[in-house]
Amino acid sequence: MTDQTPPEGFAPHFRKSPVTDPWEPLYSRVLPDRVVIGFHVREAHTNSRGMLHGGLIAALADNAMGLSCVAALTVEGRTPEGGLVTVSMAIDFIGAAKLGQWAVVDTQYVKTGRTLCFAQAFVTADGQIIARADARFKVS
Repeated sequence: MTDQTPPEGFAPHFRKSPVTDPWEPLYSRVLPDRVVIGFHVREAHTNSRGMLHGGLIAALADNAMGLSCVAALTVEGRTPEGGLVTVSMAIDFIGAAKLGQWAVVDTQYVKTGRTLCFAQAFVTADGQIIARADARFKVS
């Protein structure tokens, strides 16, 4: 296994939930326009073949894109009081991540609307794209 120190700019992820507890430690980098989530792939993150599980990728992509939509809305002065709810999400798996790799979920595109927010994220493992996700969120 590689060094488990996150890259510079990443701190323990601020958004905790019961679903992500088994996946800790998770890290995030909060930027003005988005939230980037990163983690070292551990056994708790893998499927029976030892690769990063697609369900975990989807859950963390949903988390990163939703938080990035909140960031974009906040920059516009529209902080959603009730938060956001995922309306739909699609994900394409185009690679794999293995134990010890540094995985990152980075939202590259956000478009805000009056009632919906649209986002697209790329998931990388040691810098190589392994998935692309896009989602729509209801603005409360």
